Amino acid sequence: MRRISDEERRARLGMRHALARPVASARHAVDAMVALHSSDPATVFLSSWARVDGFTPQDLEGALYDRKALVRMLGMRRTLFVVPVEVAAIMNEACTRAVLPGQTRRLVAMLEEQGIVREGEAEQWIERVAGELLAALAAHGPSAARELTKHVPDLGLKLQFGEGKTWAATVGVSTRMLFLVSTDGRILRARPLGSWMSGQYRWALTEDWLGAPLPAMDHAEASAQLLTRWLRAFGPATSVDIRWWTGWTAKLTAMTLEAIGAAEVELNEGVGYVLPDDLEPVANVEPWVALLPGLDSTIMGWKQRDWYLGPHASSLFDTNGNAGPTVWADGRVVGGWSHAEDGQVVVKLLEPVDAKTRKMIDAERLRLRDWLGDERIKRIKPRFRTPLERSLSGS
Repeated sequence: MRRISDEERRARLGMRHALARPVASARHAVDAMVALHSSDPATVFLSSWARVDGFTPQDLEGALYDRKALVRMLGMRRTLFVVPVEVAAIMNEACTRAVLPGQTRRLVAMLEEQGIVREGEAEQWIERVAGELLAALAAHGPSAARELTKHVPDLGLKLQFGEGKTWAATVGVSTRMLFLVSTDGRILRARPLGSWMSGQYRWALTEDWLGAPLPAMDHAEASAQLLTRWLRAFGPATSVDIRWWTGWTAKLTAMTLEAIGAAEVELNEGVGYVLPDDLEPVANVEPWVALLPGLDSTIMGWKQRDWYLGPHASSLFDTNGNAGPTVWADGRVVGGWSHAEDGQVVVKLLEPVDAKTRKMIDAERLRLRDWLGDERIKRIKPRFRTPLERSLSGS
């Protein structure tokens, strides 16, 4: 069994994640990563900035909304991603649709328990409202939730969450219905209502937006294609990493590894897996640094992170496991950063680096500051705040 050291894993990360060598477009960056996180609207743009030579928001917006080479969809672990259009059906079948039965049962229970529908009628109610929602999008084109509610009044009904709890809240039925119908692949998020930092999206019929519905796929084949793409970018990885990233069961993970003929390798964490044609040693790469945003797909790519994160998890992750903005050097996380009120990008290193690396980090910090300034961007505050980011921002 070939042994792959942490040093080689970091070299693979630098090259394959387009961090040691920038790529030409946002489409190339997303291809390299399989999928870029988009739960925080700013993340996918900052992730692209870190990987694309001369990146502008218009580069990504053009691929998403004009050429439609990329799509924004719910994917692994119920997380929002931007993926190449050819990956959309693969991801939807391999991961997204698995959450549909449980989420439907949850909505059925809430509708009945809160008296919105009579017991035993919730499933028919959901089917009817989903049909009206789809008909409204077919008639009126891409629409925001509040616009759809005008055409489908039941979407405006309210659901209560966490009654009696400190986190109790009210949410519109539209939120749950849009989630269910998008999970089924019939609708997707189109242009946001505001700037590229806005998280309020219009919705569109998948077949109208892409020109055709998502093609039906066999589940095993979709799982094999997704894991093949992921191991090409993130391998070697352990079964723990694979299960965490995909949300799969241990059984499905083992079956899919066998189906693609994954090769076992020795890692510091134990047995890892690579594609069968990816066993050749990878040479070291030229020194590189990167400033990656919160929830970037690189830092969120593995469950077992010691080989690149070291002892810094408590500073750079929140209590729910969401990563904040990070500073990287040669495949290791060495610190964090924040966008301050005055427009400056503030960096704090969590471990010593040599003078050359420190100089490279400062140059990257200034490059990001100037880019944010040139784009006339208001302060970027990560959706999920971490201890270090809070301390740097003063809030």
